[in-house]
Amino acid sequence: MSAPRRPGDDGRSGAKKKGWAKAKPKTKRPGRPRVRRESRETTADAGAELGAKPVRVRKDGSVASGRKEVRVARAKGVTAEAAPVTASTRSRPPRRPEGVRAKSDAPRPARDEVARPKKDLPTQREAAPGRTERPAARVRRDGSVATGTRAVREARAEHHASREPQRIAKLLARAGVASRREIERMIAEGRIALEGAVIETPATILTSLAGVTVDGKPVDATEASRLFLFHKPTGLITAAFDPAGRATIYDRLPPGLPRVIPVGRLDLNTEGLLLLTNDGELKRKLELPSTGIPRMYRARAYGEVTQEMLESLSDGVEIDGIRYGPIDANLERRTGRNVWIEIRITEGKNREVRRVLEYLGLQVSRLIRTAYGEFVLADLPPGQVVEVRQHDLEEFRKTIR
Repeated sequence: MSAPRRPGDDGRSGAKKKGWAKAKPKTKRPGRPRVRRESRETTADAGAELGAKPVRVRKDGSVASGRKEVRVARAKGVTAEAAPVTASTRSRPPRRPEGVRAKSDAPRPARDEVARPKKDLPTQREAAPGRTERPAARVRRDGSVATGTRAVREARAEHHASREPQRIAKLLARAGVASRREIERMIAEGRIALEGAVIETPATILTSLAGVTVDGKPVDATEASRLFLFHKPTGLITAAFDPAGRATIYDRLPPGLPRVIPVGRLDLNTEGLLLLTNDGELKRKLELPSTGIPRMYRARAYGEVTQEMLESLSDGVEIDGIRYGPIDANLERRTGRNVWIEIRITEGKNREVRRVLEYLGLQVSRLIRTAYGEFVLADLPPGQVVEVRQHDLEEFRKTIR
């Protein structure tokens, strides 16, 4: 039996139930009250009765805020209370008295008549006694330069670094005289002097190389760091002087180069890439084993060797009490009993490649250094020199730890 229907229920779901619930009466929303607009004359009279808010006058007589009528009135000595601002006067700016020109109508002085005291008067830096001339751009505490071109940044960074107290050995190495170890040897021999007095210890602290002489010759000012790639031929000694009278790399360097020092050494019979720089500090960083800069070699050797024997060098080897670090060696090709081997080392100890290959029973007949870090020998002819671009040198120095 179905349930009885309620009044107004037609049996459909959701149908409106008529007469069952009483609808709520609709309330009228209050609207915005109508305001009668008064004429301008009425508003002006009301503004005149209330008066305007006083405006602050500065010490120099200028007005901080207010309309033009108030400024003109105060310029004539009238107080703020005596010059009320009304709606009727707002649209009527005061007339300019006859014979008085506006500020914009005043003739401008000629360009030559304008006084320029900044160029005539000495600057604060020039007037201050006992101060050295400083670059215009700001140099941060860490040595980086805030503004300027690349050349200016390098010069200012060098200027900033030269003012810091440093050991004389470091300053001379930075100037490209020699390495720190060689400079210490030169100091022990009495070849370096300061203001005519021989320096006895490499721990002497200086702020610049002014008055420093090496073998009686003054040291040149520090230049920007430069790096050169030199293809060293065989038969040359990597040194500035050889007691035996053999030819050195400086006998083959082209004229016009600055004073440069070699980065590392190559044996008499070793050829290939040799880096040259005028910065002793850069030389030291490139030679340190802790930097992990790889050196690539190609060796031609006589004897029998397998790839398994070469892979055993990856863990390092100890020869005659000297420990050599990991070496990456690969067999390139074999021609008869001669083999070509590619070798990658990171320490660069004295005669490291030759001693390791001799330890494996090989006789090295030719050794070529093909790369030093990111710098590659490529097709550079023997005896030729090419300079590394400053941009590439800066990017490379960022990778040095």
